[in-house]
Amino acid sequence: GSPVPMDASEVVVLITNSKVKHELSGSEYPDRVAQCKEATAVLSESFPQVSELRDATLEMLESVKDGLDDVAYRRALHVISENARVEGAEVALKEGDFEKLGELMVASHNSLRDDFEVSTPELDTLVELAVGFGEGVMGSRMTGGGFGGCTVTVVKKEQADALAAHIKEGYKEATGVDCEVFVTRPGPGAGPLAL
Repeated sequence: GSPVPMDASEVVVLITNSKVKHELSGSEYPDRVAQCKEATAVLSESFPQVSELRDATLEMLESVKDGLDDVAYRRALHVISENARVEGAEVALKEGDFEKLGELMVASHNSLRDDFEVSTPELDTLVELAVGFGEGVMGSRMTGGGFGGCTVTVVKKEQADALAAHIKEGYKEATGVDCEVFVTRPGPGAGPLAL
């Protein structure tokens, strides 16, 4: 893909570090790969054009649901719906529709939590605090591979400091942990520098 600019002087991205990293047994990622491959195999039996989940639609997945166990179905549901959300986010960014972007972010987090099962109670708390703040918050979601780490929240610039304080206070109260909050602005990304 190509870079999608986030042209908005009125919004910033709040990055919140949960300061939590859950110890994994080592099978979490390989298990998800295997579950996605299982769903792909079932889909490709009915739809030979599907060689990866990115080739499938939600309608295709629903038509083979009875041939999948619940976990493989939910893993595939996340991947297929996440691909659609990413495409929707690209359109929203190009149109400057940050409300739509925020809706997609929250839907993404919910799917990562419920269908792909890589969120944590701490990440969920951070997203709930951000979205629950209301005024000026467009959306929030976990970022990265899950099982701890950070959230990203799109918020109106004038609300960023109040939101950061709200999150810090609420997170400390809920978890006993001091989170870190960084206010950032999107940039053009990596590129060559003239020396």
